[in-house]
Amino acid sequence: MKAIQIKYLSATDTKGSRWKAWTEAGSMTVGYDYALDPKENALALATAYCEKYDWSMPKGIGSIPNGDYVVTLEVTA
Repeated sequence: MKAIQIKYLSATDTKGSRWKAWTEAGSMTVGYDYALDPKENALALATAYCEKYDWSMPKGIGSIPNGDYVVTLEVTA
């Protein structure tokens, strides 16, 4: 099993709100899609992240105590 951690990043003076996903493979950041709720934004980013690394699609999503989302995927060897 593999997990992707996803964090909401607040807007700054130069950048709008965005989401960042990361694993040991690297990170990916996308802008906040205001048509989606936070969980849907996290899942959309996780799906794009999986496509980028040619991994299986997300199987589950949840949040951890610090407010970040974690998306799990099944990894076949």
